[in-house]
Amino acid sequence: MKIRPFGVEEWMNRWETLAVNNIAETCVDSLTLYELLEISGDTERIMADLLGTRLTYGDITGSRKLRDLIASLYEGRDPDSILIMNGGSAANFLALFTLVNPGDRVISVWPTYQQMTSIPEAFGAIVDLLPLRPENSWLPDLEELREMALGGVDLICINNPNNPTGSLMENSLLEEIAEIARKHGAWVLCDEAYRGLVHEPGVFVASMSDVYEKGVSTGSFSKVFSLAGLRSGWMAGPREFIAEAFSRRDYTTISCGPLIDTLAVVALENRERIMERNLRIIRDGVAILEKWVDSEKQINWVKPRAGTTAFLGYDLDIPSDELCIDLLGTTGTFLLPGKCFGIEKRLRIGYAYGTETLKKGLESVSEWLKNRNA
Repeated sequence: MKIRPFGVEEWMNRWETLAVNNIAETCVDSLTLYELLEISGDTERIMADLLGTRLTYGDITGSRKLRDLIASLYEGRDPDSILIMNGGSAANFLALFTLVNPGDRVISVWPTYQQMTSIPEAFGAIVDLLPLRPENSWLPDLEELREMALGGVDLICINNPNNPTGSLMENSLLEEIAEIARKHGAWVLCDEAYRGLVHEPGVFVASMSDVYEKGVSTGSFSKVFSLAGLRSGWMAGPREFIAEAFSRRDYTTISCGPLIDTLAVVALENRERIMERNLRIIRDGVAILEKWVDSEKQINWVKPRAGTTAFLGYDLDIPSDELCIDLLGTTGTFLLPGKCFGIEKRLRIGYAYGTETLKKGLESVSEWLKNRNA
């Protein structure tokens, strides 16, 4: 089986350790273990539980408490419709491993997280890309999707909120995608790693697994909960699908570990406090970024509505990878080139990993632009 190199991850692996100002990071400013326990207000008890935990495999499916708490993030979900995984990326992989067969037709939005296209392709599916365009606010064109689906479709892959653009599909759009899928008997897989990180207060967007009876959603503690180091995530979907995915999980994952399970429960039990912190961070960050974009004539964007990333455009005669390498080498500031998504004159920036880092990074990009123009 052949698979395409993972453009984003290979870029991050190669260059990230050299960064002084990392404004390519996609997580909301990561919590320390101390900070997580402090947020809970129950540090002594939790530490006692952790220290007294026997290091067996733990609950193979994930503890009932953890699955109950994750199910509460959805409408009409129960613990048997939740499967715990080692991170959102593992959840995406297992979902695709369960849904995709050789010769299947898959339609995926693009740009998106590359798992959604390269894994089905590696499994022998025919993958067609539904392009997201800035003139349509980086949202899918439903007429284009309908036309693409006329030839038959087994799976539609979406990402909401979108990485890298920060676009947000609201409920009406999700329902129309579900209707297109329903007409063809197709599944819909939605990577919802950034779900809940909406910039506009009061806006709630449903999960695809709640919108559509053949909808599967994946989630993670990495972005929304600032706990990437837990390496914990999950999938939500119909019970029959979850049972089939669990039977396949035996080949890759015995369990996700009792220590991780305990800390994941702590995070979910204190979800409101963590979300209050993280929404403040992303809203402050996007305001700083907006002010900077407005001040730079050679930079343009579609302002993101959710998540932690934006897909900046630039008006310079230089390939995006060369720009990022030169920027890193001369200033220590790290960005992700659009080339990783096969789209030039674009840069992915993260604005939620700390306001001071963001400010310093943006100042250095301005200085780099000034020097180049000179």
